[in-house]
Amino acid sequence: MITGPDNKSGSLTGKWAELLADQFELPYMHSLRSFLAEQKQEGKIIYPPGTSIFNALNHTDFNNVKVVIIGQDPYHGPNQAHGFCFSVQAGVKIPPSLRNIYKELKGEFVNFDKEGEYLKCKYPIQE
Repeated sequence: MITGPDNKSGSLTGKWAELLADQFELPYMHSLRSFLAEQKQEGKIIYPPGTSIFNALNHTDFNNVKVVIIGQDPYHGPNQAHGFCFSVQAGVKIPPSLRNIYKELKGEFVNFDKEGEYLKCKYPIQE
């Protein structure tokens, strides 16, 4: 088990923890931990909540992964970020950036009709 960048948040477990363990000891991760701790001390809000940082990895079996797409999606409000890029949990208003992704998917894929179940999900779906 590996704790998140702030040393006390969500944990990375399983095969992902084994494969990434060395990364958590490198200078950039120590620097990230310090930065996050400073930001929190200054009262800044950091998304996603610490317990959700590794949601995507902890809910995805490494042995089933074919491609990893790392994204940065700015979230503007509470409860939007939950550890999955380009996604919000059920019942959460879709932020503008995710709405734009849906628009592009609908324009690119005529049969795209999974707005409520594909990107806006409780866990990653692999099809």
